[in-house]
Amino acid sequence: MSRVGKSPINVPSGTQVSITGSIVEVKGALGVLSRKISDIVKVSQENGILSVLPANDSREARALHGTTRAVIANMVTGVTTGFEKKLTLVGVGYRAQAQGDKLNLSLGFSHPVVHQMPAGIKVETPQQTEVLIKGVDKQLVGQVAADVRGYRPPEPYKGKGVRYADERVVMKETKKK
Repeated sequence: MSRVGKSPINVPSGTQVSITGSIVEVKGALGVLSRKISDIVKVSQENGILSVLPANDSREARALHGTTRAVIANMVTGVTTGFEKKLTLVGVGYRAQAQGDKLNLSLGFSHPVVHQMPAGIKVETPQQTEVLIKGVDKQLVGQVAADVRGYRPPEPYKGKGVRYADERVVMKETKKK
């Protein structure tokens, strides 16, 4: 059995969890998330505590046990506190500007890059070289951050590009004659 799957999920007050068949829906202060879970994993709720158990002793059920528990825990965390990713732009002339649900990036190309944010994602630029991506869905926040970073990933010689705030770029030494 999964060690992660064994631990229960505490549902904070003000958050509602409804389990209908194989669909788990979580409502909180920041929004609503719902996800279809596999039939080989059972989710039960009692007294504000969610528990996830495998329906049988198959290899797939044991594999999905901890994953399903982590996904549901992230849903509960997302609707109560939310998730955020911070990106920094390193390079001369690299700038970002948030305009509504669009992110305008100047990344050294001959044209500006405009990234359309999906529904449920908010973007802020506290400084011209910082981008904050916020949302309730952890997977979607991470995917949007990876898409924005993918426009100009950090290169290993000067370190220029878009990087996560906590990312450490390993620099290479330039070629010698």
